[in-house]
Amino acid sequence: MKGMQRRTFLGASAAAALMPYTEGQETHTSIFDGTTLNGWSVQQGPASAFYVSEGSIAVSDAANFPAWLRYDRPLENFDFSCEFYVKGWIDSAVYLQAPLYGPPQECGFAIKLFHKQEAPKPESMGSIFPLIPPKLVNVKSKGDWNALRIVMDWPQLQVWSNGEVVQDVNVESHPDLRYRLRSGFLGLQSLSYPIRFRNLRLKELPSKIQWQTLYSSPADVDKWKVVEGKPRFQTFGEILKGDGLGHLGTKQTYKDFDLQLYVRASKHSNGGVLFRAEGAGSEPHYEIQLHDVEGAVYPTGSLYGYRRAKYPRIQPEEWYLFQLHVQDRHCLVRVSGETVVDYPALDRITPGMIILQAHDGPRWIEYQQIRIRSL
Repeated sequence: MKGMQRRTFLGASAAAALMPYTEGQETHTSIFDGTTLNGWSVQQGPASAFYVSEGSIAVSDAANFPAWLRYDRPLENFDFSCEFYVKGWIDSAVYLQAPLYGPPQECGFAIKLFHKQEAPKPESMGSIFPLIPPKLVNVKSKGDWNALRIVMDWPQLQVWSNGEVVQDVNVESHPDLRYRLRSGFLGLQSLSYPIRFRNLRLKELPSKIQWQTLYSSPADVDKWKVVEGKPRFQTFGEILKGDGLGHLGTKQTYKDFDLQLYVRASKHSNGGVLFRAEGAGSEPHYEIQLHDVEGAVYPTGSLYGYRRAKYPRIQPEEWYLFQLHVQDRHCLVRVSGETVVDYPALDRITPGMIILQAHDGPRWIEYQQIRIRSL
């Protein structure tokens, strides 16, 4: 990208005027030192899945999907650039807003890296894989370095390939993208093809949302109270573990909100996340079921008593991302990046507590990074 001109970010209203910028400008920080993977970590694969070779990050042919390399600091809005090397057949992606646990390209976004110069398709080079084709395909594949730039400034996602605009998308206008993570991790995907990356640079852009933490450490237990029964909730650093029989609720009430957390549970555990709750039991409330039994009337993700979820095949004792969007009469539930319930007819629209249900004796459910933002 050395021959490109610097530009000012103009946003969606000036898409036609988008221009590439000069690589290496002083406002961007290098996030790869050229010799080690310090600041990065391999996820869902062996440590050997990525390594450093001749000043670049290389993908090993010994580790395949779903292995990926994660930049270890979460990001919201940012301007990222890199170069990637293509000689012959390659297949990879750059992940954006990837989750702490779960599939990156379903919970966040995947910008496809592919060797083939072709008519734009949802799987082409520069696509928001596998949903939105690029405006055009611009990739060099005969032993060449390619320049990539990605700007995520929610809701606008923009991508340049070798200096040409290939994506300029308002993600909130796309039904399959609008509820994806607003913040998460940057990552490089392994499909065991010989792709290399260098000159990885990053500039963080201003945040646009503010989350309220409900639990991230034992200090947050003061935000909760026992609502009913005798549940046993224990803190283990970043993890809140519940079992016994009863309910733990927030001291604050919420009406319209986005709730986001990570969950894992013992096999066939039974619990739930209640919302707009005046209490538990016979008191008015709604409940999203947490129950990893595919044949159950209301398996994980179901709006209990109203709408059965499309079962997301939760694995025992594995963490997954749980998202709950509630606005006016609308309730949407996503598990591991998949919408499992979309219900438009809530009949109670008054504020209430968020409640965690312990319902199944010795079986346990654990929670991590519980946070909420009012809408």
